[in-house]
Amino acid sequence: MDEITFAVVGTGGIGRRALEVSQHKDALTPVAACDRHGTAIDFDGLDIDELLAATEGNIDNEVATDGGERTDGSRSSAELRSDGGAATADTEGGVKQHGENKGVVASEQAQSSEDSIQDVIDHGDGIDAVLLALPNYEHDFIPRTADRFLEGGYSGVMIDVLKRSRVIDMLDERREAFEDAGITFICGAGATPGLLTGAAALAAQSFVEVTEIDIHWGVGLKSGYEDNRGTVREDIAHLPEYDIDTARNLSDEEIEAIIDDHDGVIEFEDMEHADDILLERAGICDAEDVIVGGILDVRSDEKPTTTTVSVTGRTFDGETATNTFQLGDETSMEANVNGPALGYLQTGVRRNRAGEYGVFGPAELMPGF
Repeated sequence: MDEITFAVVGTGGIGRRALEVSQHKDALTPVAACDRHGTAIDFDGLDIDELLAATEGNIDNEVATDGGERTDGSRSSAELRSDGGAATADTEGGVKQHGENKGVVASEQAQSSEDSIQDVIDHGDGIDAVLLALPNYEHDFIPRTADRFLEGGYSGVMIDVLKRSRVIDMLDERREAFEDAGITFICGAGATPGLLTGAAALAAQSFVEVTEIDIHWGVGLKSGYEDNRGTVREDIAHLPEYDIDTARNLSDEEIEAIIDDHDGVIEFEDMEHADDILLERAGICDAEDVIVGGILDVRSDEKPTTTTVSVTGRTFDGETATNTFQLGDETSMEANVNGPALGYLQTGVRRNRAGEYGVFGPAELMPGF
């Protein structure tokens, strides 16, 4: 396959790990990375080692999607922190800042920017694919970002690792616009939804009728809450007593209190995860037949449970059975999110180059290696 150039929009935990993993993918060349403070672009290929070293402990994982302050005086996306609190001199984007420069601009390859999204759009002719590694604290956050690429005339692949079911409908509303623009948009292409959604679709092939799909994940965060604030906060939004809005407005101290209340291990049941809609889109089963839950251990390197997909159904000869798929406990969350995301990105480029445009879910595709 020909070389693929790609950009990472958002350089928090997921974005940084995507850049790191890309060094092990022969066909991929990262040429752009940005956060809301700056942009690094080099079409010969970014120096990933330098970029990661320069920004270690100095991450800003929020990106402006509208280019600055609104004329009506309200807060724009550029001014919103990913953890919903008020910015301070020490904390911005949900991650502690160190040094004079914040985020990507700490790298010698980057320049400060008042509208980093536009920087990437302006160089879109040289970018085959864009990975949106953005937090999803507003349901329309990623769709609004996609709108900017549409309005900017981008033609290529866009991919996200979003989790929420309702965002899929927002992206589907843009299907015709994506098709007209020549954009292949792959939604929910991380671990779950993503890798596990694809595994469920494959396991379902044994059956003529799927009666239940149970996705149960286990994540142990080696680096704890401090380096995974966005991930932990978004997961807490799935607890019965919280939602996206209330979780976004929790302070760090309140988040840490929730973690303490659960002794560092938080269990989730019947989550609003996009696996259900994505599997229904692919014709595998009804969304109501998909159950997603999991266990997050914020204080241990080890996974609290083995990530398992169980697909139950009826075979053509009348037998009922359950097919299972398990992830190795040694594979990290970062590996299980970013490996598939980049694999789906490669597949998206193949589809795009073949003239297939629109919105696709992971169960409709298989990632490239």
